[in-house]
Amino acid sequence: MMRIMLFLATNVAIMIVISIVFSVLGIGSTLQANGVDLNLNALLIMSAIIGMTGSVISLAISKWSAKRAMGVHVIETPQNQTEQWLVSLVARQAKAAGIGMPEVGIFQTPEPNAFATGMSRNNALVAVSTGLLQAMNQDEVEAVVGHEISHVANGDMITMALMQGVVNTFVYFFASIIGHFVDRVILKNERGHGIGYFITQIVAQIVLSFLASILVMWFSRYREFHADKGGARLAGKEKMISALRALQRAHSPEDLPGQLAAFGINGSGAKKLFMSHPPLEERIAALQNQR
Repeated sequence: MMRIMLFLATNVAIMIVISIVFSVLGIGSTLQANGVDLNLNALLIMSAIIGMTGSVISLAISKWSAKRAMGVHVIETPQNQTEQWLVSLVARQAKAAGIGMPEVGIFQTPEPNAFATGMSRNNALVAVSTGLLQAMNQDEVEAVVGHEISHVANGDMITMALMQGVVNTFVYFFASIIGHFVDRVILKNERGHGIGYFITQIVAQIVLSFLASILVMWFSRYREFHADKGGARLAGKEKMISALRALQRAHSPEDLPGQLAAFGINGSGAKKLFMSHPPLEERIAALQNQR
């Protein structure tokens, strides 16, 4: 709850600061003098509603959508020794991390991977792939599960969703200003919003979202190091390092779809600025240098 309140307070504070800056600099008056009759305060509020609503809804349905996107089989009653061991492992690590027992699932893919998602620390899902169970030994799987439990304990799902909401807020806000400016000042449209506004706003949203994703991915990489440390605390540093080396041997595991990529265990093949995970060699080096 404290994390949620902090991010909401931050979002509101940023909105207030920008509103004050606009007033002090007289930006609103300048825009109006050029025919841009835009209520910036109202636009900020509307942008916040649009930006945050999508992220909150996405977070609320994250477990449901993850189960369907990945075809996760939730283990309600273990049917074999592997499932029994996995459920017991998650229960033990969840207790050690101080969180509620997550749902435990397995999804079918030959690539070694795992992810955690959910709306809160006590309402989460931890899922591993069949490929991970086959490619890694129990010590390595223990470390991977510890990594995912740490994501849950750290509140990473909430943090990332709210950060994305803040980013969405300002992407929509500035895209709307750009669209309005082009429509009224450059295209000289004097009534309502013309086609120039809508086209420009859409293009601006795409460009600004692309640039903003650099910030979101940087933060995602930052929290991966913390999840690795958490996995090392729960399972042991050598087990965590061994698990990461096993991922290296797997030759670039397949990326998880969409937002689940930010909560997986594997690295990404994209260029570093747009990677949701740091390179595996950097993660291993960080653990080796950890005291």
